Amino acid sequence: MPSFKSHLYAFVLKHTRKKAFASAEGLHAWIAKSRPTQDHRPPIKVAARLRITVRTVEGCPVYEVRPKSGEGTRRMLYLHGGAYCFEMTSFHWRLVAELVERLDAHVTVPIYPLAPEHQFNAIYGMVRAVYRDVMAEGSEVALAGDSAGGNMALVLTMMAAEEGWPLPRRLALISPGVDMTLQDEETHAVARIDPWLGIEGGRESVRIYAGGLDFSDWRISPRYGDLTALPPTLVLSGTRDLLHPDTLTFVQRAKTAGADVELVVGQGMIHVWPLLDMPETRPARDRIVEFLRR
Repeated sequence: MPSFKSHLYAFVLKHTRKKAFASAEGLHAWIAKSRPTQDHRPPIKVAARLRITVRTVEGCPVYEVRPKSGEGTRRMLYLHGGAYCFEMTSFHWRLVAELVERLDAHVTVPIYPLAPEHQFNAIYGMVRAVYRDVMAEGSEVALAGDSAGGNMALVLTMMAAEEGWPLPRRLALISPGVDMTLQDEETHAVARIDPWLGIEGGRESVRIYAGGLDFSDWRISPRYGDLTALPPTLVLSGTRDLLHPDTLTFVQRAKTAGADVELVVGQGMIHVWPLLDMPETRPARDRIVEFLRR
């Protein structure tokens, strides 16, 4: 049974952030309201636990996050979510900090440009450059991301396979967007119980990000890409997340294609619940760490 705290998160989100995804107008209003105050920098308490440096790639910040002492024995690239148009948050940073500490990892975190000011080509121009920089180091690299960042992690992997670049050794995806057409009937049914995401606002976030690409293009909806390219992959998805039905289909298609995919279903859980502070978070994060440690 979902915890009281998970219900509390759902209640608060339903009466706040749900407004951003209820309509296209709501999304733009929320972008305009939040953009002046968003800050991608790590919170002071998180920064104090880690050794963080920052560099610039194509005019955008890229954080290099290491344990307080040492360089980190594992290598990771993390892509944050935010519907392609919202900045990295303290919730993302706390997860990154835990991955760094528990895995003794060096994690690269690109702060990619956001929609609507930037579209697909500009966003991926920056993220591809970071990916190739990290892969050029010669280390085996795990790639992780949540929500839109999970979508981007999948697309980057498929791009790498198409271009003949090195592939990540593992993928860890938290509530990824895999089919951004959002047209499945079951998706619309789950949308009615999703306290956070909505169909109309979700489609608008994709429209302003896609830069004219069709929503069914694999670069927008990786469900339609070459799933044989996937390395061992972990997917976490909650049943109160409108992205969940398409995630189930994606996992089945990937397995049919021969990919090694593990699915963790959070019963009664909302979008990106492993980022939030609730009792259900701990087992989800333990599963991520165990998967990436293999």
